[in-house]
Amino acid sequence: MSTDQDYEWVYTGPEVNVQFLQDLLNKAGISSRVRNDFDSGLRAGFGGGLPGQVLLFAEKSNLKEAMKIAKSTFPKDYENGK
Repeated sequence: MSTDQDYEWVYTGPEVNVQFLQDLLNKAGISSRVRNDFDSGLRAGFGGGLPGQVLLFAEKSNLKEAMKIAKSTFPKDYENGK
C-alpha cells in the first residue's frame, strides 16, 4: 500500500484541469492523488489553500512521465519556473 510519501507534486490548477490531467495519468498507468486544501479547510472550520486551486500528486516512481504529460497538457502553467 502506498503512502503520501510515495507521491510528489505535479500540478496545481482548477479542479476541472486536475480531473482531466488525472484521467490522462490513469490512462498512462500512473497512480495519482488530489488534494484540495481550501475545501478541506472549509470542512474543518478554518481557512486554508486558495479557492478553485487543487493540487495533483503522482507516484514518485513515475514522476518524470507524469511531469511530461502535465507540461505537454498545460504548458502555460509551467512557464516562469512553475
